Amino acid sequence: MKTRREFLRSTMLGASAAWTVPMFVESTFGQLHIAAKDLAIQPVTGKDDTILVVLQLAGGNDGLNTLVPYADDIYQKSRPRLAKKEKDIIKLSDYAGLNSAMPFLGSMFMEGNLGIVQGVGYPNPNRSHFVSTSIWETGDTNNRSSTGWLGRYFDNACPGADPTTGISFNKTQPEAFGAVKNPGVCLNSPELYRWIHGGGEQAQAEQFFAELNQPHDDDDDAPVDGASIAMPAGGKHGGITGETNLAFLERVALDARVSSKKILELAAKHKTNVSYEGTPIARNLNLVSRMIAGGMPTRVYYVSHGGFDTHNQQVNSHDRLLGQLDSALKSFFSDLKQQGNDKRVVVMTFSEFGRRVAENASAGTDHGKASCLFVAGPAVQGGLFGKHPSLADLHEGDIKHNVDFRSIYGSLLGDWLKAPDLKPILGADYPKLGLIRA
Repeated sequence: MKTRREFLRSTMLGASAAWTVPMFVESTFGQLHIAAKDLAIQPVTGKDDTILVVLQLAGGNDGLNTLVPYADDIYQKSRPRLAKKEKDIIKLSDYAGLNSAMPFLGSMFMEGNLGIVQGVGYPNPNRSHFVSTSIWETGDTNNRSSTGWLGRYFDNACPGADPTTGISFNKTQPEAFGAVKNPGVCLNSPELYRWIHGGGEQAQAEQFFAELNQPHDDDDDAPVDGASIAMPAGGKHGGITGETNLAFLERVALDARVSSKKILELAAKHKTNVSYEGTPIARNLNLVSRMIAGGMPTRVYYVSHGGFDTHNQQVNSHDRLLGQLDSALKSFFSDLKQQGNDKRVVVMTFSEFGRRVAENASAGTDHGKASCLFVAGPAVQGGLFGKHPSLADLHEGDIKHNVDFRSIYGSLLGDWLKAPDLKPILGADYPKLGLIRA
């Protein structure tokens, strides 16, 4: 490899190369660098104001074994192997209690810092993982929107925002971040966006890669020897015109290295004596806490905790998953408290749907509809919100929702993130729930 242009022509950013460039979907830091020159500085950022952490329980969390209606005879009879008894729960009322795998969340509830919304869903629910997740993430029950509820928040309430206003730690960008102007950033792990080497020729390759990604004023960006690089129809890269293919690719790689370096430097500075388990959700929340401590401008972080599609032998796996969630949140909030940032952070959980009331023949539960979700943090007005759905009045074996999930979005966008106008984000006005302390 002699020149940057030869490298690009021979590899076309080839998958066989020993380096990775992050997929910032169709927008990158560089795209927003251009626009940012003409925009006012964002008046409020995650450095000095409120922060929302969206935590997806992927797969369809069984709400009935999370917030357990232990005193309901129908629940007990419908789940002869899976039903929790009073001794198996953290009692919250004479009717319902939390799964005992979540002692930290139970203590948060008792302290008034955990809101549990019962019977959350949407009209005409869908039991498909893909479709229902899309509905939750776009905020569109017709499943036609090309943007997400958080992406519309970034576009409409964060003018001139840093690209890292929203950061997701999923392997792919969530639909929730879909936006016209600022789709946030998707980072599975920032360490992956750096050269991984072992010395010798690899070290020389790393040096070449570093040189590859340094801008040069005298570059001639015309293709060499007939080489060309595929580009979206219309000659545009994510909406940017007047930019050559080579410049675009160089910019993507350079922005990747700069952003990951920034995040890693911030993460390394934060020292804590709080221990985190080695689960993926704990590791991601640990990184979120480090980024908050480092003063990132991020307003919304998005993390996921998977495995909730419990069709078979649910009892042990579901309790284990809830226990991992509880432990990770305990470490996370303890860490934030030591930083002095706990009062600036609210966590909202969601899952694409709940499970059927009756257990199946495999000692598991099948796809359902409505479920419960958590809103946690010192700024939260704790308690039970909404009415627990009746187990005697079902629709096709599923409990009916009594709280539209967009009411929760509206409560957090308006009362926590202080979005000035919710209609461009949610499309309509939804009743707020009073989840945030006045």
